[in-house]
Amino acid sequence: MSHIYIYSPSSAVRDKAAFRLGVKRLRALGHEVEIDADALSGYQRFAGDDVTRLAAIARAAASGADLAMISRGGYGLTRILADLPYAALAKAIESGTQFVGLSDFTALQLGLMAKTGAITWQGPCVLDDFGTEESPDEIMQACLDDLLLAQGEGVGWRLPRGHAMQKDHEIHGAKLWGGNLSVLVTLLGTPYFPKVRGGVLFLEDVGEHPYRLERMLTQLLHSGVLGQQKALVLGQFTNYKLVPHDKGFKLDTVVHWLRTQVSIPIVTGLPLGHVPTKVLLPVGAKVDLVLQGQEALMAWGHL
Repeated sequence: MSHIYIYSPSSAVRDKAAFRLGVKRLRALGHEVEIDADALSGYQRFAGDDVTRLAAIARAAASGADLAMISRGGYGLTRILADLPYAALAKAIESGTQFVGLSDFTALQLGLMAKTGAITWQGPCVLDDFGTEESPDEIMQACLDDLLLAQGEGVGWRLPRGHAMQKDHEIHGAKLWGGNLSVLVTLLGTPYFPKVRGGVLFLEDVGEHPYRLERMLTQLLHSGVLGQQKALVLGQFTNYKLVPHDKGFKLDTVVHWLRTQVSIPIVTGLPLGHVPTKVLLPVGAKVDLVLQGQEALMAWGHL
């Protein structure tokens, strides 16, 4: 049984029933679930004002839990990055608390990585992954179990049809970083953007049309970030709608164009993002990436 601490550092929890269901499911798995005092607080669109959410993050760091999981993403962390308790978070991680989340949580992860080098995890949150009408995805749960049992060593997946690698690649000891594309690009030019050279950058997003994704990727291209990496790994980009005047412009168009702009391998199909089936990835850890045709394997061993 693991001790899971649930807190809300970003948007307010609007669906209280889904939150309660998520907590119930985590407890049914045998975990001890502790809920932060302000997990269901609300102020404007946020889960409490800035001071309230900063205090919740500090309590999560002081909880001694095995896992600190966010209730949901949304928005709110970028505005409090200057005041985050970085030293306390890094100390908690060193003492064994794993911090997991995605979406807006990318801001905290990258800020912490830039400031301390501490490793956090891209992965599930309460509402989107445990509070849904459908049963939680089995692969996601298995990956979470691996984290809690300190058994996870990597992830493998099959690239989509038409995206097979033209030649094999082996990358060793590269720092893994990334997360939500929209959040990541807002950190460019700030002290909270990790200065990673020779890394493996992974990205995902939701509700962004392919032209908007291309615009953000172009920003990473022109700023020199993409050219400094050893590989770009693209996860799931969901919940957007193409329109007639796109005239064939789609996500594949963006990927194929980007491959003409950089010499590094661009890998697609990573099962991560705003989707039920998601793996957990250690942000800030060194990984090996092996690419053979349509097969991809990312390994980090025991952390």
